[in-house]
Amino acid sequence: MKIQLNVNEKTQEVDVEEDTPLLWVIREDLHLTGTRFGCGAALCGACTVHIDGVATRSCVLPVSAVGDRKVTTIEGLGGSHPVQRAWCAENAPQCGYCQSGQVMSAAALLKACPAPTEEDIDLAMAGNICRCGSYPRIRLAIHRAAKELQQIGENK
Repeated sequence: MKIQLNVNEKTQEVDVEEDTPLLWVIREDLHLTGTRFGCGAALCGACTVHIDGVATRSCVLPVSAVGDRKVTTIEGLGGSHPVQRAWCAENAPQCGYCQSGQVMSAAALLKACPAPTEEDIDLAMAGNICRCGSYPRIRLAIHRAAKELQQIGENK
């Protein structure tokens, strides 16, 4: 079945079964490999992408359910998003496997809540598993990115 998707602000057409998980379309058909497979059950967060700005687990979402909504992958953040810069500044990743999902969840959090409390961070990041345990650095990176985004907003 031919399906049109808007991924990273580009319209793309794929020929896949309608129940194919979005994750596999992103990785195998569109060759955007930054989004990772972790558990396949939407429990670990490695596959997190944005659908219309909302952090969404792509491993269980059938591609046919996306419709005309905008999908953003880690590649769509562009490499210089304030969250990505903060991740580097705070040395958040250790092995790095889960980090694209962590970054995508944090970026969605900061878009929805520019000045998150500790509780906001806990709620938004609770489903993202980091086997290396870099949670303290992830938390520092989220706070750093929030400050940068607030400064950018104040300078506009």
